[in-house]
Amino acid sequence: MVRVRFAPSPTGFLHIGAARTCFFNWLYARSHNGTFILRIEDTDVARSSAEMSEGIIQGLRWLGLDWDEGPVFQSQRLPLYRLKAKELVEKGLAYTCYCTPEEIQERTKKTEGAGDFWGYDRFCLELSEKQRLRFDSEGRAKAVRFLVPDGAIRYTDRIHGDISIDSKNIEDFVLLRGDGLPTYHLSVVVDDIDSQISLVLRGDDHISNTPKQILLYQAFGAKPPKFAHLALILGPDKKKLSKRHGGISVLEFRDHGYLPLAFLNFLAQMSWSPGEEKIYTLEELVGRFALNKVSKGSPVFDLYKLEWLNGRLISNLSALELSPLVRKEMQSANLWQETFAAEQKPWFDKMINLLKERSRTICAFPKAALPFLVDEITYDPAGVEKHLMDERLDTLLPLLAKDFQTLDEFSVLEIERTLRRRAEEEGVKAALLIHALRMLVVGEPVSPSIFDVMELAGKEKTLKRMNRLSDARKLAEKKGEEHE
Repeated sequence: MVRVRFAPSPTGFLHIGAARTCFFNWLYARSHNGTFILRIEDTDVARSSAEMSEGIIQGLRWLGLDWDEGPVFQSQRLPLYRLKAKELVEKGLAYTCYCTPEEIQERTKKTEGAGDFWGYDRFCLELSEKQRLRFDSEGRAKAVRFLVPDGAIRYTDRIHGDISIDSKNIEDFVLLRGDGLPTYHLSVVVDDIDSQISLVLRGDDHISNTPKQILLYQAFGAKPPKFAHLALILGPDKKKLSKRHGGISVLEFRDHGYLPLAFLNFLAQMSWSPGEEKIYTLEELVGRFALNKVSKGSPVFDLYKLEWLNGRLISNLSALELSPLVRKEMQSANLWQETFAAEQKPWFDKMINLLKERSRTICAFPKAALPFLVDEITYDPAGVEKHLMDERLDTLLPLLAKDFQTLDEFSVLEIERTLRRRAEEEGVKAALLIHALRMLVVGEPVSPSIFDVMELAGKEKTLKRMNRLSDARKLAEKKGEEHE
């Protein structure tokens, strides 16, 4: 019976590393017809927030990672953790500790020079009843510490292989703090036992926690689950992923115009490869996922790869699928017109199909669509300098405009045929006119096929912009002067 969980702490947003952990757990559950549980580990009252919890849940919903059980909030289970800590104390497997942090620090300083054990010295393990009563009467906060037994803790990590830790390197760790709140080790083990978790799949920053938790499973008389630890994602500089690399909220990627399926395909390639470079459906990813194919090497976050995947997905989608997404962006940019959903819908869909091939994100559509929607456009100064300063254009463009004016059908085929014929008659390369038209109609040196662009813009708008050669040159010259 496969039962896995994703257990984020709502002390921060759902970042890329956590999203990958969640996705791999989800893939594992779905590929084994298992159960995927969502648990919110919010026992850190000072740092946890309902807002962060909601942000995590929103992020998972955006990605389409549904859960079968939960969300379970640990903050609602505090009495259970206290009961379980008490149970271990009664069995002699844990003990009450009255030591203050200052006292522990002072005693540690004394033993460091002698090369003695670096951890907690078990000062409270053999306290007399009289001493306990005195500490209680003083109102001292009391924690519960686990009594670490002697011996080695061995387990086989499903990704990293066999791991062995000598318990002499583990101090008697705290289970219950002085304020009555559980530590991570206690709450996670109690909940994993309760949920009958069969595999704990998480980041390899938790490898050091695993021996402690295995000891707790054994103390509770429970069989430990299998463990698998994913290598942490690094930034392009091979350092820990941070905000400057893209270690931001998953919801920010949503707001920047990335699509859930592209993002999940991107996550899938972090320590695992589903196969060739393409966009896989969720069903395909589930069918291909195999834990034994997950690498233990640290993957590197590559924003350009994400952009490429997102652009690939956008180009594969139909206008029908893209239309509501583009509409939302157009509304945000104050470019939306209700006619685009009514009588102009065929034209709007045609524009989407034209622009989607070069759009890496949904947010790119409004800017790319601007030349089709406004009367006045801006011109890229470098593009003007490169493509509009040839004196031959002063004669060629008016002639070409007259040619276009006579066309009954302003279609891609007729536009291209007319342009190439004029270029041949004037003894110039068609590229001279193509580049000039792109700058005049779009304002940028790069665009989709200029013939498609002109057809979509229409004859009237195209001819009007072809007559603005001198204006484009003046604007470009003015821009150049401002930069000097």
